[in-house]
Amino acid sequence: MFLNTASPRRSFSIPININLQGARRRQTREVLRTTVAQEQEWSKGVDGRGGERARPQMPVSSVGEDRAILLGFSMMAFSALMFFLVGITTVKPYVNSNWKEEASCVLLQADILKEWVDCRGVSTVPCLRVTVNLTASNQSALLHFDEESVFLSPECFYIPKCQMDRAALQDEVQRVKTIVASKLENSSCLTDPTGTPWYPHVILKRKYTLETVLFALLWPCLLLGGGALLVGLVKLTQFLAHLSSEMCSETARSRLTSGHTRGKLYRLHRRSSIQSPT
Repeated sequence: MFLNTASPRRSFSIPININLQGARRRQTREVLRTTVAQEQEWSKGVDGRGGERARPQMPVSSVGEDRAILLGFSMMAFSALMFFLVGITTVKPYVNSNWKEEASCVLLQADILKEWVDCRGVSTVPCLRVTVNLTASNQSALLHFDEESVFLSPECFYIPKCQMDRAALQDEVQRVKTIVASKLENSSCLTDPTGTPWYPHVILKRKYTLETVLFALLWPCLLLGGGALLVGLVKLTQFLAHLSSEMCSETARSRLTSGHTRGKLYRLHRRSSIQSPT
């Protein structure tokens, strides 16, 4: 009805223009929808309101790290217990010991007592008594091997272990007497100034020395240091992992920001290209 037979080309120009304009509008709406969605996604990533990208993930400790930390704290707790035991059994006797003054001792007599002493209520054993002379005070004293033997057997320098064979006990004490007579003719000994002056006791050497105390404290110190080092290494590993995740998060944010900027430029360029006349 509206077509003109005289000019057939003009009859198709209006529908073609309408179709081209409709296609351009649909394409423009799709581009705008896409750019808006991208802008929202980029803004969520940059502003930190959109989920997991904005918030850096905290490194979750593995089962091995938890066990390593537990082992480290267990080692430190066990070292504290060892310090307590070593302090009672070794450090305290060394600090409280009064056997510190050195003196020169000359052997006077070493004999085996006829009366055997009781050994834990099971049997009797022979007692080797050694008498020395203190050259500084010219006084006789009973010699003992260490400070413990003074309290265990005040009269004896040496008593053998408990056993029922009396001949073996006699031979053992006789052998020790021979060694004492040949080795301790003139030697140094330790005296206790707080002891009884009328009946002094001297010892040949101290049981708890500074070397013994330091060697006993070495193992709990190593255990404590190993536990602390283990916990410190695990914590350092977790800190480095957290720092690495933060650096990766910052890198991702910078990439999202640059992508957001490129999206704006692309949108402006697209709008200018759409609005420009064909």
